[in-house]
Amino acid sequence: MRLVKSIGFPKMHKEESEKRDFLPAFFSDLQGYEVDIVLEKGYGERLGFTESEYLKSNRNIIFGDLSTVYQSDAIIVLRCPETDEINLIREGAVLISMLHYETRETRNELLRERKINCFSMDAMVNDENERILVNYRGTSTAGSRIAFEELKKRSRDFRDIQENLIHISIIGAGAVAANAARAFEAFGDGEFLATDKGLVIHMLPRSVTQKENLLQQILEQTHVLVDASKRPDPSRFIIGNRLLACLPACAVILDLAADPYNEQITPIQVKGIEGIPTGTLDKYIIEPDDDMYEHLPPSVSATNRRVVISCNAWPGVDAKECMAIYGKQMIPHIDVLLSKPIEALDLNSRNLYERSLVRSSLDYYMNTK
Repeated sequence: MRLVKSIGFPKMHKEESEKRDFLPAFFSDLQGYEVDIVLEKGYGERLGFTESEYLKSNRNIIFGDLSTVYQSDAIIVLRCPETDEINLIREGAVLISMLHYETRETRNELLRERKINCFSMDAMVNDENERILVNYRGTSTAGSRIAFEELKKRSRDFRDIQENLIHISIIGAGAVAANAARAFEAFGDGEFLATDKGLVIHMLPRSVTQKENLLQQILEQTHVLVDASKRPDPSRFIIGNRLLACLPACAVILDLAADPYNEQITPIQVKGIEGIPTGTLDKYIIEPDDDMYEHLPPSVSATNRRVVISCNAWPGVDAKECMAIYGKQMIPHIDVLLSKPIEALDLNSRNLYERSLVRSSLDYYMNTK
């Protein structure tokens, strides 16, 4: 058993609008650790930081090419690397990233085959199963703001909505849903307090979503339909495409869950709302006639469409604020990672963050699912 002696931080080689790298302040907090820190060339530039700012933040930082970064004992990157980059990680190394085990079955198998020690940031939870490394506000607020602006634009400053109430219907009852509700409340107060219109927020539990007659009544008056769900079974839709025909013509669908389709497993993995695409940081406003619909699985119906607001990385819309939050939340986990061999991590440790790391491991997920 050996301790982690080097950590690599690659950039995220995804869409052009993905700017999120850890800030220099994060690396300043790692000053006391005797560990080599390898940043990929150009790290932080998209956020406006220079190489010299990182070098000043920590004397152990060096810059290298991508292959050099991936030879480190541990790799830390917010969004999971693509397959070709995963194949650069050496056997027995550590990967800490947003791995979303529940909806990435194919990737889980690849990580296991590569014998990589995985810890998923989104699975780092306390003893009450509450996420420790999370930016719920960043996930919910950006999407809610864009959806509200699009509804305003597409309804001609709400003039096309004849009734006095704007209806927001949110699927889900967790933290993402609650933060979305608070965001819409703030937008509604800012827009309607001095007018004769108002905004109503409906939270849709399963006692409603599982009853088509009730759901249809609600959708007929819904102007923004929000999926903030976390489904126990990602092979099943919550709302079938047929019901989307009930939405008003100006309605907007907001996809905060942003679960991907996966045709490589049986049954296939689908989204909570049938027939909507998943957007990206480069393209999160999806028109009903967009080419993205052509790439949906053939078994998925997309006959009924509305404008969709969707992004597979919502907190990235406000990138610098997001990384300031994640950096502070990440430090205690890194403290554990650098003080104990991976094999010695203990679920019964007195250290909350050690227990959190264990719960976030792929091995723990596979043994408890």
